Amino acid sequence: MNSISDATRPDTLKARPAKRADAPAITEIYNQGIEDRIATFETEPRSPADIAAWFEDALAFVSVVDPAGHVVGYAVAHPYADRCCYRGIGEFSVYVRRAHRGRGAGQVAMAALVEAARDRGLWKLMSRIFPENRASLGLMARMGFKAIGVHEKHGKLDGVWRDCVIVERMIPENID
Repeated sequence: MNSISDATRPDTLKARPAKRADAPAITEIYNQGIEDRIATFETEPRSPADIAAWFEDALAFVSVVDPAGHVVGYAVAHPYADRCCYRGIGEFSVYVRRAHRGRGAGQVAMAALVEAARDRGLWKLMSRIFPENRASLGLMARMGFKAIGVHEKHGKLDGVWRDCVIVERMIPENID
């Protein structure tokens, strides 16, 4: 028997472009990720104003909503670097509200982000994931991302050196 309620089945979740009005919900979701210490080097909670500022430089930004219209996850791609030769590369993050993890929201978010990146002319999406974050690494593999290496001792989190697995996915339609 499936324990996932109808309101949280992947086929009932919808992705849409993120809106500034989503900033409070996105903030809650991101702050859960910060608290969990499994997905980011960040340690200080963010405010809705911090998240609203992301809209200024996001290359692509999507929210995932449940049938009631509540934001349960998001994915965002920011510029990878300032140099013009990297303008087609988006560095992404994907986060899901704790109560919705493992129920398909991350997959819905990433599928929409890939499409949004394609529509905006990006030729690559990339990110760095803690090796311990098996759920994210599994999602990336299912979504066609390749692990291309490891940044060893990439940063300290709570005084402990952490490695990061580098993942990327090419968007071949945008490569001439």
